[in-house]
Amino acid sequence: MLERERTIVEEAIFRPSEAAEKAPPLEGVPTGVPGLDELFFRVEWEKGRPVRRPLGGIPLGAVVNLTGMPDTGKSLMAEQFTVRQAAEGHRVCLVTVETPAPFVARGLEERARAMGFDFSSLEENIVLLDAASHHRLREDLPTLLDTLAHIYRTYKVTRTVVDSVTGLYEAREMMARSVVRALYTFCKKWHQTAVFVSQKRSAHEELSAEAAGGYAVGHIVDCTMVLSKELLLSARAASAYGLSPGTILRLFRIDGCRLCGHDTSVRLLEITELGLVKVGKPLAEILKK
Repeated sequence: MLERERTIVEEAIFRPSEAAEKAPPLEGVPTGVPGLDELFFRVEWEKGRPVRRPLGGIPLGAVVNLTGMPDTGKSLMAEQFTVRQAAEGHRVCLVTVETPAPFVARGLEERARAMGFDFSSLEENIVLLDAASHHRLREDLPTLLDTLAHIYRTYKVTRTVVDSVTGLYEAREMMARSVVRALYTFCKKWHQTAVFVSQKRSAHEELSAEAAGGYAVGHIVDCTMVLSKELLLSARAASAYGLSPGTILRLFRIDGCRLCGHDTSVRLLEITELGLVKVGKPLAEILKK
């Protein structure tokens, strides 16, 4: 048996301080979702002891996964993030995989109005990539990445939203991990703060991070947020939450974040009368009453 020639990848070896120089500063990127930004924090030293300081949003440069069943508020959260970042002057690319771009544009306009923004003043900061209408973008990953690179160079985009990443590997879930890994690495290379929406099936545990394609998304990304819903049919179940029978109970949890500290509680999630998602109180606090 021939002895394998040794290969040493020296450029992959760093001391922590050297590696940290290549990372963006640890600061918050506002999501546009009330009640969410304050759930992320950093630790600082004050008078000789560690203290929590609110980050004010998801970490800059993070790739975040929003996962949940249909009608839990994932796309609304992604749209609110898009509008808020565009309103702050950041260029956002929204890759629409499920819904054609014209309908997404109308939805963004509605979301902006509900959030108190004039859509005409921020829409120039949003670029829509219509993968829903162009199957090659969905089915050929190199073409999608080449097109995204063109958008990044041309429009100076620093925020990316993909709704949904699951649509890029539907009917070929064996490819899920390689698709998500390629997108994650690509967003890191281009210094994007990114939000990937992924779908869950009814067979998956409600508040687990597992999405279609197994754990492919959650094990790769920097942060995962899980959304769930339950129809409260009985008076007893509804009364436990102070709600009426027939109400949909929506819940939210940050499943993990590698880049900073975060709240770990299960919280109420509300879709307001204006069609906006809002993160509420911890479920434990509600059930104590």
